[in-house]
Amino acid sequence: MDKDQAISNYNHSINILERKNILVTGVKKIESFDDEEFLMETVMGFLVLKGENLELLKLDTLQGNVSIKGLLKSFAYVDEVSKKEKENSFISRLFK
Repeated sequence: MDKDQAISNYNHSINILERKNILVTGVKKIESFDDEEFLMETVMGFLVLKGENLELLKLDTLQGNVSIKGLLKSFAYVDEVSKKEKENSFISRLFK
């Protein structure tokens, strides 16, 4: 069983405690992240988390779990992530 197949067998959930601690399960890949936004591919589609002072606490690539701390302001699922949105990541914004 490869990694992608293992992750696809997991359920997807988002647990938020006091808008400060976020645990996301069923994560296939983190596309981009910075202190204001995380873009992740989950087994249920792409997920965007937005907030302030967001910090990656724990990444378990085998189980597909991501733990984040910071003030969560919003989260949404996006049907399709365009190349332009991926290029608008933190690193690309540094070089503008």
